[in-house]
Amino acid sequence: MSNYTQSTNFATKDALSSGDPLKIVKGTEINTEFVNISTAIATKADLASPTFTGTPAAPTASSGTNTTQLATTAFVTAAVTASLAVLYPVGSIYINASVATNPATLLGFGTWTAFGAGRVMVGLNGSDALFDTLEETGGSKDAIVVTHSHTTTTTVTDPSHSHAASLGNFLTETGTGTYAYGGAGANISVRTNTATASTGITVATTVDSAGASGTNANIQPYIVVYMWKRTA
Repeated sequence: MSNYTQSTNFATKDALSSGDPLKIVKGTEINTEFVNISTAIATKADLASPTFTGTPAAPTASSGTNTTQLATTAFVTAAVTASLAVLYPVGSIYINASVATNPATLLGFGTWTAFGAGRVMVGLNGSDALFDTLEETGGSKDAIVVTHSHTTTTTVTDPSHSHAASLGNFLTETGTGTYAYGGAGANISVRTNTATASTGITVATTVDSAGASGTNANIQPYIVVYMWKRTA
């Protein structure tokens, strides 16, 4: 941007004596001044909606300025960094699902360390000994059999059966008040077993079971991301 530089000092002509040819204002002098003015104006920005080229510079406002003053890149960078520092105080967790770059580089502030490798986060619970201390760890991805009970079902099978028997004459009344084996007359009958067999009863007991034990059998649904903790 160029500034207007006056070529002719018209005021000095007034002090010259009459008749001095330098006292005369020449047309070429006036033309030169108009050209200088025109050139300077052409390199100035318009007041309304100017378009700048090159690398224009402006004074940087102090931190916290909230006016209509133009904001420089230095002011914006400082303001954004300060805002992010408020959003991510020391102890904050930064999560990214695709970029592995340290947040100190991405955000431009703080000291960050990788956090929680292979673990999920759970909220603090002061009434539960497992979750009552910050950064406390626990749990296992390998399934463990917990004390429990099972229901059993017993089935008894008994195939019905019978034993063969015969009725025979054991004593025969002779009519004289005595009894003898065999012959006709009143009979006293008895039952005698003629065969034996096992019961054939079978018993089957079934124990209900469910679940699985083993490596990597105790993992909840999860999604893998990058996690960082701000330490300073």
